[in-house]
Amino acid sequence: MSTSYQPNTSFVLKAVEDVLYEDRPVPELADNEVLVEVKKTGICGSDVHYLTHGRIGDFIVKAPMVLGHESSGIVFKVGSKVKDLKPGDAVALEPGQSCATCEYCKSGRYHLCEDMAFAATPPYDGTLARYYKLRSDIAYKLPPNMTLEDGAMIEPLAVAVHSVSTLAKFQPEQTIAIFGAGPVGILCMGVAKALGARRIIAIDIAEHRLEFAKTYAATDGFLPPKMEEGESKQTYSGRAAADLKKQYGISDRGDSAINVVIDASGAEVCVQMGFHIIGTGGTYVQVGMGPDAQVPFGPMMVKELTVRGSFRYGPGDYKLAIALVSQGKVDLKPLVTHRFEFTDAVAAFNTTKTGKGPDGKGVIKAIINGPA
Repeated sequence: MSTSYQPNTSFVLKAVEDVLYEDRPVPELADNEVLVEVKKTGICGSDVHYLTHGRIGDFIVKAPMVLGHESSGIVFKVGSKVKDLKPGDAVALEPGQSCATCEYCKSGRYHLCEDMAFAATPPYDGTLARYYKLRSDIAYKLPPNMTLEDGAMIEPLAVAVHSVSTLAKFQPEQTIAIFGAGPVGILCMGVAKALGARRIIAIDIAEHRLEFAKTYAATDGFLPPKMEEGESKQTYSGRAAADLKKQYGISDRGDSAINVVIDASGAEVCVQMGFHIIGTGGTYVQVGMGPDAQVPFGPMMVKELTVRGSFRYGPGDYKLAIALVSQGKVDLKPLVTHRFEFTDAVAAFNTTKTGKGPDGKGVIKAIINGPA
């Protein structure tokens, strides 16, 4: 191995709340792969969940695993058959490598591949290391007017693009309501604005998040009422939905109807509210993860809604995300609220987990620099 390599220092999760820094072997490249020196990594809620719970659903951490999957970096080395990238290129990393041969991959839905190797999803290592290898076709060269921080934010932006553009097929002059003003919800608002939304209604239980949403992309912000003692979730969601429709003059048809609802919260009452507020013939997309929810079938059937689940991102989503940023239609910079050195990764995770930094400022996205 060349002496030009530095130690592949990695941030490793051993068990719940048990992490360490470890020098791992530098990955060996296949002909179609690139080795990237990781420079920026955003912390996602799933990373924090693995740290604090050791699992997400059926994905269980059974062996030490490198965390992180929202990353960008500089190409360090390329495989012999790689023609479109060279050492020194700045790239955004798409952290899921599919098999490329199954029916889902061949039909253009590679994100549903059963054999997907996704960074920081057990048993696969993530990107919080000095070096990370991946196929060259999922390392996207960044335009000169985009920073490496922008590049790290392309992963969550691609989630938003997949939900709003690819699945909901959002069109100019439509109205959209988005539940949850966390990073993904905020980015869904940004994509809707970039695609020419007439109206963007943000719904969240935290006033400071709604205020940020309105300064960023939302035209309206709705703070749901408190649940009354003894009130069922179904009754509450119907009441809260009626309040929203009254406050903003929402109807089920025409120009005042909501065409698309995105739930980025995963909360049962938000799911229920979404079906109540959406307009006839509208499209509902579930992107937020949460426990099973009781869904109101009446509105779904009578309004003949299109209901779709959203899982990560697929063909074209990264390219559109990069285009929206490079053309100035989505500004990612306001979302990066906290920055940490690689040696302070634990503090970055704690900041994301608590929702506030040591400075007392609310967290939207924390970024960790690559190893020095």
